[in-house]
Amino acid sequence: MKKRFGLTDLDCAHCAAKMEDAIKQIDGVQNAQVNFLAQKLTVEADDARFDGIMKEIVKVCKKIEPDCTIEL
Repeated sequence: MKKRFGLTDLDCAHCAAKMEDAIKQIDGVQNAQVNFLAQKLTVEADDARFDGIMKEIVKVCKKIEPDCTIEL
């Protein structure tokens, strides 16, 4: 399953790149892209576990950029 989410308060391109790398390391994620300029997150992950994977993604992103919110 591939889904796109909006991001709020993503402050720097470096943090976006760190978030993208961290998301790609999560088990079940096939691909991820964080677009700093568009403030968008695109995730391609296992359909059966998508909700659980998104919870992990939110945790990982909060560690890197505490002010950033993923619009689920």
